[in-house]
Amino acid sequence: MTAPGTGRGIGNGERAAEITTTFVGLPRDSFRILHVSTGNVCRSPITERLTRHFVTERLGVLGGGLIVESAGTWGHEGAPMEANAETVLADFGADAAGFTGRELLDEHVIRADLVLTATRDHRAQVISMGHSAGLRTFTLKEFTRLVNAIDPATLPPLDDGVVVRARALVRAAAALRGWLLAPTAEADEVYDPYGAPLTFFRSIGDEIHQALDPVVTALTGVAART
Repeated sequence: MTAPGTGRGIGNGERAAEITTTFVGLPRDSFRILHVSTGNVCRSPITERLTRHFVTERLGVLGGGLIVESAGTWGHEGAPMEANAETVLADFGADAAGFTGRELLDEHVIRADLVLTATRDHRAQVISMGHSAGLRTFTLKEFTRLVNAIDPATLPPLDDGVVVRARALVRAAAALRGWLLAPTAEADEVYDPYGAPLTFFRSIGDEIHQALDPVVTALTGVAART
């Protein structure tokens, strides 16, 4: 859920999602995740919608404090996602409806609490925009590698709220960044399937799923159903 015109959060898009409530009715703020690729019609839409889907599967309405959106460094503003990307989402039971591409803007980076990019080049482009983005911008696979090294017991429990837990996770990942390097330059890349056949799209979808699963588990404190 999120305000109309300002992003794509989990839920129905009402403005009430900008300030959610705890069980006792006290306001709590939100945590915004921004996925970035090149055109915002293949990789980042898949990653955005899979993140939303997996969080909703595990937390239901309790995941409403997580606002998930995407944009492209050369974004196809107003374009639908690629048909093969929609098929990949359908394979996972995720919803592709209503998606429109966006070009990455300063305001998107400013608002984001966590930026996850498809490649190292995208990460560099986001960081070059300024806004103190360096400590909260990672490639997706880089963030997965760091998250896998974090002891879940050191994170706040979900009872403290998913937003509190998410912020602590980003801080912990940033602290580990210099200690856990990628084994190869390619290890942190999710390659662009634009124009490729469905089989390649599906392989990229599987890569994204494998990278997202431990991230969503760490964010929510709930493992995927088996």
